[in-house]
Amino acid sequence: MNPTLRQMRAFVAVAKTGNFTLAAQNLHVTQSALSGLIKELEQTLEAKVIDRSTRRIILTDIGKELYPLFSQMIDDLDSALANVADHTHLKKGIVRIAAPQLLSCTLLPEAIAAWRGQHPDIQVQLKDTEVEGVIARVLSGEADLGIGPERDPAPPLDARPLFEMPFALVFPKGHELERQPRLTWQDVARYPLISLQGQFTERLRDEVDAAPLKPANEVTFMTTALAMAAAGLGVTVCMPYAAPLVKLYGLVMKPLEEPVLSRRFFTYTRQGRSLSPAADSFMVFLDEFVRRANP
Repeated sequence: MNPTLRQMRAFVAVAKTGNFTLAAQNLHVTQSALSGLIKELEQTLEAKVIDRSTRRIILTDIGKELYPLFSQMIDDLDSALANVADHTHLKKGIVRIAAPQLLSCTLLPEAIAAWRGQHPDIQVQLKDTEVEGVIARVLSGEADLGIGPERDPAPPLDARPLFEMPFALVFPKGHELERQPRLTWQDVARYPLISLQGQFTERLRDEVDAAPLKPANEVTFMTTALAMAAAGLGVTVCMPYAAPLVKLYGLVMKPLEEPVLSRRFFTYTRQGRSLSPAADSFMVFLDEFVRRANP
């Protein structure tokens, strides 16, 4: 005994209107099709739900019992389907992003603002964290997607390439390095280096053979390194996307050579888990935004 949704909708429409003609119009079907659905329902239930006469329609006792139940089921289903449609058409939803502090205060706010200009009904939550915390937040489900540099060993995540940038050297205005036409990693080694903790410095040490790097300070956040450089406590290296913040601190940024070292950044998502329509839309938009910003 399994009434179909069409049968239940037909019965509820007739019970609400008390009229086959109006019910058929509301459902956009012919009266004969509506009558057929009511008959099918009664055959399925093996019981009458409506008594018909030439003047009016009366619900049977079973019909009176089923009407509020079927009506509520249909209302709940329609509400659920409308909610799904809102998510699918980006009229509702939340996107939770985990990203390192430097990305969170430079590139990402502009990208989020541009995307929300297109989808103002979607809420975007940006969770700024230390670099090593990005992946942890994605794995725990606290964030739908994470944005950060390549990490070894690779965690059980799907990693989608986002952009690649070379390192640049950052130092105060008026510093003697400002007069040099080219800067190399050997120049970095001549001054106190303020670097980041973790794989950031470890990988640099492995890659820079010509000039052994011995950081004078290792900090958690690049904003701290920039502030220390602005105070004259040393130099630091970072990605070009930090240019707005470098300018804000009154610092100078110049490219580094011999060798030219770069870092790849990825969008991380959990393996085997589908993104919400909103999160998927933002990830596609971010790819395009980054390409336009770094042609």
